[in-house]
Amino acid sequence: MTGLNSHTIERRKSVAVKVGHVTVGGDAPIVVQSMTNTDTADAHATALQIEDLHRAGSEIVRITVDREEAAKAVPHIKEKLMARDVHVPIVGDFHYIGHKLLADHPACAEALDKYRINPGNVGFREKRDTQFSSMIEAAIEYDKPVRIGVNWGSLDQELLAHLMDENGKLDAPKPASEVMHEALVVSAIENAKRAEEVGLGRDKIILSCKVSEVQSLIRVYDEMAKRGDYALHLGLTEAGMGSKGIVASTAALSVLLQQGIGDTIRISLTPEPGGDRTEEVVVAQQILQTMGFRAFMPLVTSCPGCGRTTSTFFQELAGKIQGYVRERMPEWREEYVGVEEMQLAVMGCIVNGPGESKHADIGISLPGTGEEPAAPVFIDGEKRMTLRGEGIAEQFQKHAFYLALKGSVGGTACALATLIGIVQLTGDLDASLLPPATLAHWHWPVLALLPAAEAYGAMFTARLTILRALRRMG
Repeated sequence: MTGLNSHTIERRKSVAVKVGHVTVGGDAPIVVQSMTNTDTADAHATALQIEDLHRAGSEIVRITVDREEAAKAVPHIKEKLMARDVHVPIVGDFHYIGHKLLADHPACAEALDKYRINPGNVGFREKRDTQFSSMIEAAIEYDKPVRIGVNWGSLDQELLAHLMDENGKLDAPKPASEVMHEALVVSAIENAKRAEEVGLGRDKIILSCKVSEVQSLIRVYDEMAKRGDYALHLGLTEAGMGSKGIVASTAALSVLLQQGIGDTIRISLTPEPGGDRTEEVVVAQQILQTMGFRAFMPLVTSCPGCGRTTSTFFQELAGKIQGYVRERMPEWREEYVGVEEMQLAVMGCIVNGPGESKHADIGISLPGTGEEPAAPVFIDGEKRMTLRGEGIAEQFQKHAFYLALKGSVGGTACALATLIGIVQLTGDLDASLLPPATLAHWHWPVLALLPAAEAYGAMFTARLTILRALRRMG
């Protein structure tokens, strides 16, 4: 690949945790997580959304387990996913009565791949320890990891009050915001240690401390990363809708990721009414890919447009290519090794167009306003052709013909070699499963013409494609 991103960020050392077949932490790549917004009790709808999220690239999916009906539905959700060949780890998000649901519904406890526990709402006073311990014991019994997820919207108020009191006794008290940050970190670390005391291994614990303010999130995770080697889940909670949620999440997570902090991430976007839930997956992938941590799909580089680019063709082309790539990636991942790292460029004029196209694996620089109708095409950093003037279609088809001819000749040669081998085999051996095969004299010229016929077919297809594109350029 021709990309320039070769910088490697040293990641914080953490203990690896297995969530189903996915590894979080250790030397594993940063994992993309998402969450459903369906009623979990509706097993059909939930299974379909999990499949959508997984197809979009989510590697772990969290579901809400908030009541008896939801707990009963979990095994059926897992069955539906298995029947559709969807093998993605499922996390149960428990609040308030999680200890009871896990105890009363062993099939649910078994079907889930991880439990998410919020120590701020598992109980109060004397019940807190027993109910928290009960959930940890269930995790031990069913050999499941847990995420101890502290959230500043449901922080342990007794702990916060205690720390506020202690802070008030200091000669120089800290700001209330700092005490809040400390309470979040202490809650996560102390509950992790409590889980270990119950008997859960460190390789079964993931921590998170989610807030909705960018600077607070950065400070909290920076501090938490210093106090232990637990695997960390990143996410700006209640990030918001649309561009606000995307920008806020990117601003917070990119700083932490740049510091090597974070083993799994989720982008908590509020979708538009009837909007696509998979957007949070796409945003998470793009954050990791643009920062150079992972490659999920070919990304299209394109210019923003200016007075030079009055034609909208390059904009439409860039959008359609990116959409097409995203749609086909589930299949391409299986067929083409390394396709995720391919870089594409669609540029609208000659100012930066040729340079950006050169840095991509495949790039085209379309003519802008007042420019000569020429479109240089770059493949693997080399200019392979330039489409010019009125003869753009003819030039393109000529190039396509030679490429197709080259491939057709090779393919036909292999086919002939196979055919000759079969002839020899049936002639020399008693191959009862193979019928006798012979080649008449007239077969040979027909076979010789096959490469040309295939190449001409590709040529005319290319011609139609480029003519259609030129018509759209207007």
